[in-house]
Amino acid sequence: MKEYLKIGRINYINLFPIFYMLERGSDCSAYEIVEGVPSNLNALLREGLIDISPSSSIEYLRHKERYSIIGGHSISSFGEIKSILLFSKKPIKELDGSTVLTSSQSETSVVLLDIVFKKFYGINCPLRTSSEPLFNALESHQAYLLIGDEAMREYKKGQGTRGKSACASPHADRGQRVRSESTSYELYTYDLGDIWHKETGLPFVFALWIARKDCCIENPELFKKFKKDLDSAKETAIRNFKEIAKVSPLKDILTQDETVRYWQGISYDLNEEHLRGLDLFRKYAGEFNLL
Repeated sequence: MKEYLKIGRINYINLFPIFYMLERGSDCSAYEIVEGVPSNLNALLREGLIDISPSSSIEYLRHKERYSIIGGHSISSFGEIKSILLFSKKPIKELDGSTVLTSSQSETSVVLLDIVFKKFYGINCPLRTSSEPLFNALESHQAYLLIGDEAMREYKKGQGTRGKSACASPHADRGQRVRSESTSYELYTYDLGDIWHKETGLPFVFALWIARKDCCIENPELFKKFKKDLDSAKETAIRNFKEIAKVSPLKDILTQDETVRYWQGISYDLNEEHLRGLDLFRKYAGEFNLL
């Protein structure tokens, strides 16, 4: 039996408060932290190379037989999430038939975007994974889905050119001026969490904390300790957003107040309403053969 757990860490600002408090408030000597983007951590978890991780909700839905949900924890939103953004040169309804690029770091958001197109707007857009910078990609494509810190950085650039506050909420069908060194685009920005909530009335669960079932069976006491540490880290983090924001990895582009507002807009819980949203996501993904 292993005497330690390998814990995945998504290195985005959305989970920074949880890991910050976990590492400072708990004895982490039995945890090995493995950093990565969601798509990479999903693969490591699936292959048994890590034991526990905040992981894309689509990863859990596709392989439920392998995982146990750690109750009470998620990355969700009741509306705008502000870091899952579609940047488009056209209003979304005019994208029908266009190939849309999606971040190579994401899995859940790609499925959500496909559902948004087909279920909510009645359009079909082939999706293609890309790791190109935003402006390079938009030279040859009409729209690009970015997630996490990258999405927030690009949105901030656009707001800066208009003189508005950073991290102001993106709105459907509202253009923003975004500039590169050589080109200026009038882009529409769409927050997928906002679209989902307006269409369904339910939260969207972007990520769950999940553990491999064999880990729970083989290391019950260590798993129990991690669950207790994670509970404590979440509770402490939520009470201390203002202090944690002082050391945020995005403090170069977001003020302390903007960072706190971003974290306050995330639901880190997992209750019955979250599970209803997750089940509806499962249902829609099944309708379009996305599971």
